[in-house]
Amino acid sequence: MRRLAARGGPYAGFALFAVVFGLPVYWILLSAFLPADQLLSEPPTYFTTRPTGETVQRTSEQVPIWTYALNSALYAVGSALLAVALAFFAAYAFARLRFRGGNLTMLVLLLTMALPQIATTIPLFQLYNSLGLVDTMHGLILLQASLMIPMTVWLMVSFVKQIPRELEEAAHVDGTNFAQMLYVVIWPLLKPALVTLFLVNLIMAWNELFYPLVFSNSVDTRTLTIGLIQLTQVNSGAASRPWDLMSTLSVFMIVPIILLVVFGQRRIIAGLTAGAGK
Repeated sequence: MRRLAARGGPYAGFALFAVVFGLPVYWILLSAFLPADQLLSEPPTYFTTRPTGETVQRTSEQVPIWTYALNSALYAVGSALLAVALAFFAAYAFARLRFRGGNLTMLVLLLTMALPQIATTIPLFQLYNSLGLVDTMHGLILLQASLMIPMTVWLMVSFVKQIPRELEEAAHVDGTNFAQMLYVVIWPLLKPALVTLFLVNLIMAWNELFYPLVFSNSVDTRTLTIGLIQLTQVNSGAASRPWDLMSTLSVFMIVPIILLVVFGQRRIIAGLTAGAGK
């Protein structure tokens, strides 16, 4: 019995974890395809033999789903790429270069993570308004990248420190310049970490609500997270919230992230364990 409990304990824990975190996802998927007469039925409908795609059409009539999905993809991918690219050079500088005020600069950079977004909204909006960046996709990408850079730099510094300096010295002896050394030596060794941080930042940007809500005013820049708010506003006079429409839009938000994690889990695990040893 002890041996059976020792072997079955981890599986039981995993099963409990899967149920707790998987049940809300299943309920959203079910609500998105339930017929109207089964959505709020009592007792609740846990399975259906009459799935319908009518809610997708009704949702697209009230919210431009595909435009918002494209905007979300551009916003998430663009900000994740920019954050990782800038953090790559900053992390190398903090890990390898010794300059006056380096530790203080790193500390200030980390302290910016503690600032709530709403505390800097007014000055940022005034700055963006003067530069003509309000309601632009590249302005939103810059904002989101600036939010993710401190954490990305902090995590990437530890990965850079795991790379032996001898490799860089050997590259310099072979006649490579600094740019070639970064591309030939540092970049391949940091690739797992870069891919992992890119995926993590992409998920954060995909789920972001605050910046698109404040800095976007048109369909061309709004994301799927804004669509959820719009659905409640359009149906504000209804007796209850449009749970079926909101669930349908949530499916468009959840499914890409699930697929990304499923197909990118090896990359994520490889990146997280890349700094385990030299």
